[in-house]
Amino acid sequence: MNQACIHPAPDGDTLPQMPSWVISRSGDTLGDVAFFSGAALGHLHIVMARADVPQGLLRERLALRAAEASVAFSGRPERAADLRDAVHLLRPGDLPGPAGLIYQHWRKAIERPVSIIALYPALPTCSETDLAVWLGRFGSGPGGPVGRASAVLEAVMSEYPRAEHVALILADAVMAQALGWDYAVPLLGGGLSPRDLRKTGDNLRHACHRAVVASAVEATRMAADLARRAARLNAVAPKLRAKGAGAAVEMFLTRDAVAPWALPLSDRAARRLCDRLVSLGAVREVTGRDSFRLYGI
Repeated sequence: MNQACIHPAPDGDTLPQMPSWVISRSGDTLGDVAFFSGAALGHLHIVMARADVPQGLLRERLALRAAEASVAFSGRPERAADLRDAVHLLRPGDLPGPAGLIYQHWRKAIERPVSIIALYPALPTCSETDLAVWLGRFGSGPGGPVGRASAVLEAVMSEYPRAEHVALILADAVMAQALGWDYAVPLLGGGLSPRDLRKTGDNLRHACHRAVVASAVEATRMAADLARRAARLNAVAPKLRAKGAGAAVEMFLTRDAVAPWALPLSDRAARRLCDRLVSLGAVREVTGRDSFRLYGI
């Protein structure tokens, strides 16, 4: 699920669309929303197995969405563009600031397969013992994926009421474990509201099911867009002659945004490569600025 080299899909092949009856989500009982979230997750599971979807990049985009929501929970004004700047323009020795740190935690949470060792760098305020208890108790406990995720969310929020992004990262990790996914996919992190996080019991489970449907729909739409963009980048890659261009393409296929100086080329060659890829319609400049630019597909 984490292939960096994505090959174009066969002609006429498109990602399956989320059924309209899932998107409509008619019905308000817990049983209704649980049914729709199960259908949405089943559809997303198929999308996550597609070789033409850049899975690492999809998780990065969802992590940015989740980080933006987490930063808003903390009352800070930074949004997606600010978070990109805070992290992707960092030089060695620089600090990302409180909002950038939350974004870094989300990025670390989705970089490696779910485990205590992998999650510890993403949740440095938690002890390995706490992580072992939460993942062990809820990751393999009774109930469905969303039910387990809401249970760990409630447990962490009860113990640490101001650690919203910690609780959400753990909830998405537990849900991934329950679904048999290798990597955490930020769904609850970008789908729940501050009010939802104060709920408990069935009310929280209801909110989690609704959030999963909305996030799965968004993730499916995002996956289709990224698959098209990845196919375009792979199509033009053979035209690139710069030494290190292949490694640069790999970076664009796995990272939400890239600063030219981070590419494995000289500064001048990196800028020329980025300009070339923009002219070919393979990548975009995502800041709209004339300097300190960032690029992504």
